Amino acid sequence: MKTFLPMPMPMPLVSDAGVAGAALQRRNLLKMGLASASTLAAGGLLSACGGGDGGGAAAAAPISSFALAVLPDTQFYSRYATSGESSQYERHYGSEPYYAQTKWVADNAAKLNIPFLIHLGDVVDQVGKPEQWKVADTAMQVLEVAKVPYSILAGNHDVLNDVDFDFSPSTGTDTQRVLANEPYLQWFSAKRAKRQTTFGERDSTGFHEYHVFTAQDQQFLVLSLSWRISDAGIAWARSVIAAHPKLPVILVNHQLLNIAPDAVSPLETNYGKMLWEKLIRDNDQIFMTLNGHHHGGAHLTKTNDFGNAVEEMVVDYQMAYQGGNGLMRLYEFDLTNNLIKVLSFSPWVPMKPADSLNAFDQAVLTEPNHSFNIAINFAQRFARFNPTFGVGKATVASSLVEQAKALVLKGFTEPTAVVQVPARDSDDYPKIASTVAHWRFFGGVDGAAVAPGTQIADVTGANPLKRDQLNTSVIVGAEVGDIVWSSDHHRLSAAPGSVGFLNTNKNTPRLSYFLTDAAAPINAQTFASGGYTVEAFIKIDKTWDKSKHAWMNIMTRDGKRGDLPGFNGGDPESPPLLFAISSLREVQWEVVPDTSGAREGEASWSGEIIADTWVHIAIVNDPTTHDTIMYVEGAPVLRNSGNVPGLATLSATSPWVVGGGSWDGDRADGFFGKIGEVRVVAEALPSTKWLTARRA
Repeated sequence: MKTFLPMPMPMPLVSDAGVAGAALQRRNLLKMGLASASTLAAGGLLSACGGGDGGGAAAAAPISSFALAVLPDTQFYSRYATSGESSQYERHYGSEPYYAQTKWVADNAAKLNIPFLIHLGDVVDQVGKPEQWKVADTAMQVLEVAKVPYSILAGNHDVLNDVDFDFSPSTGTDTQRVLANEPYLQWFSAKRAKRQTTFGERDSTGFHEYHVFTAQDQQFLVLSLSWRISDAGIAWARSVIAAHPKLPVILVNHQLLNIAPDAVSPLETNYGKMLWEKLIRDNDQIFMTLNGHHHGGAHLTKTNDFGNAVEEMVVDYQMAYQGGNGLMRLYEFDLTNNLIKVLSFSPWVPMKPADSLNAFDQAVLTEPNHSFNIAINFAQRFARFNPTFGVGKATVASSLVEQAKALVLKGFTEPTAVVQVPARDSDDYPKIASTVAHWRFFGGVDGAAVAPGTQIADVTGANPLKRDQLNTSVIVGAEVGDIVWSSDHHRLSAAPGSVGFLNTNKNTPRLSYFLTDAAAPINAQTFASGGYTVEAFIKIDKTWDKSKHAWMNIMTRDGKRGDLPGFNGGDPESPPLLFAISSLREVQWEVVPDTSGAREGEASWSGEIIADTWVHIAIVNDPTTHDTIMYVEGAPVLRNSGNVPGLATLSATSPWVVGGGSWDGDRADGFFGKIGEVRVVAEALPSTKWLTARRA
C-alpha cells in the first residue's frame, strides 16, 4: 500500500439538517466518521471544573476520584508513522498521534490522578514490520520514563497466525503458536512488563498478564488477555482472580463486545459469549470489561450469576479520520458520587496545524456512545467479595473528566463545517468544462427494468453508456429485471434517481452492467498530465454478502493489466482500473499508472462502508505531484497512493464498464446495490466543485 504527499484537503460537506445531524450521518456512512459538530467552549468547561465568574460562588466540595487512560487500537498510528509509509503523520502535521497520546498521559497523570493506562491491543498493523513495532516501542517508553504503569496485550494484528474464533474456535489460540517467533513477545516481553510497579505476572505463553494498581486507598486488578485465549489461558486467568479474592477486576481483551450496524448499539460476539460462560459470569469480581477490535463505541450491561451488573464496553477509533485521529478514552471512577464517567477525546487534534484542520477534527466527542456516565454503587457492587471497600480520601477538587476536557480544549477552536443544502433541481450542481464523461442514472419508471441496449446519456454528449446484452462472456442466468430504475438517490445528488443492480452473484456468475462504445473517446484517455477527479454516488444493498459480492466493481476499464508493458505487480488478470468494494466493504481505488518502465497497481482504500446507506466517493489526483486522495462523504481516507500519474489503458477501444468488471478477460464481479451518478473530470477538483456542491 502506497502513501501520498501532502496536498490541500477540501472541507467536508454536510447536509442542511445541520452540523450535529451531519455528524451522525457521517458516522453511519463511514462507520466511524466521528465528526461531532457539538461545540463546548473552554470557558464553559473551566466553569464546570470549579472556575468562577468572580462573584464569590461557593466552591464545590472535593471528591474521591481517579481516572484510567485507555488506548484503543493504535495499529494505523504505528504503521503510518514509519518511513516505509513516508512518515505520513510527521510530514502532514509535524507530530504523531501515538506519541501524542502517551505524552499527554505522562504529562497529566499527576494532575488528573491517573494511576494506570490500559492498551486494548492491535499495537501495530503489520506484525512482520519491525519499524511499526519501533514506533509503538517509542510511544510506550514515554510512559515508562514517566513511571506511569500500563498493561498491554496482543490483538489479532500483533500475532503471526490470525485466526478468528468464528472461523475456527479450536485453532489459532495462544498455545498453538511458536512463541520464539512472535514479534509481540520480543518487543513487549515479560521482562519489559516487570518494569511496571503494578505488574503481577504473565501466563506460561507470555501473552496474558495482570496488574494490581492502587488508587484512593483502594486496589484494583487489571486482567489483560491477548488475542484468542485457550482453555489453559482461561484457567490461568481464573487462578489469578482466585489468588486475589478481594480485588475488583477489570477484564481487558482485544475482542469481546461488537457494535451493531447502526454504529451505536452493542452486539455480542461468539467469542465474547464464550468468555462470559467460561470466565465472567461466575466471577463476581469482574465488574467491567474493555475491548477494541470492532470499529466504534458501544456499552452493554449484563447481569452475572450473583445478580450483579457487569459493564461491557467496546471502543476502537481506527476507522475514524486519519486512522483514529488520536482519539482515546478516560474512565473516571468517582467513588464519592458512585459514577464511572467516560470521556472520548484526542490530545493530538489540538496539536495539529490550524490550517490542516477540517470538520472531522474533533478534540472531544459528545455523542452518547462516546461520552456517558455509568451509575455504580461501588461499595454495594463489591460487598460480596470485599465488604470493606471504601470511598477513600476526598483529595480531588472537581470532576477529572471535566478537568481533562478543559486541558484538551484550552486554546483550541473547533473548525467550522460547511453547510451544504440539497439540490434545488436536477441541474443544481457545478458544471466543469474539463468533464470527460458524466453519467446520470435517472429518467425511468421507478422499479421498471432497464432493458438491454438502453443508452445512458453522457452530459458531454461524447461517451454514452449502454446496458450490455444478457449473458455475454461467461455470465449465466442474467435477466432483464436485474437492472431497474429507482427514484432513490443520495441527499446531495442533483440527479433525482439511480439504477439498482439486482440478483448479482459472483459464484454463478450472474451480473448486468453498462459499458461505453468501442469508439468512445474516453477509452483512449489516460489523464497522465493534468490530474483528474472521479466521483460516484453508491449505495451497497442491505443484503450484501461477501461470499457473493466481495470485490464487486463500481467501475472498471476493460483489459488485463498484466498485458500492459512493464507491468510486474500482482493480479495480472485484473483490469488496469478497479473502482470496487472489497470483501470487507472497503472502497478500493486501484490503478496502473500511465508510465513507461516497470509499474504495478497503486491503491487507495477507505474504511468499512455501511450497507443500505448512500455515500459520495471522490478520487482526486493532483496534477503536479500525482498523489491520489480518496474522499468518502468529504473525509479524506488514511490509506492513499502517491506519485501515480494517469490511468493506463490497454487500447483506444477498451471500454469503460459501470457496474461490472472482468477477470482474466471474462466478465466478472458485478455491483450489487445502486449507483446514482458517475463523473470523470480531467482536473483535480476542490470540494466546492464536486457533485455534492451547488451551482453558482
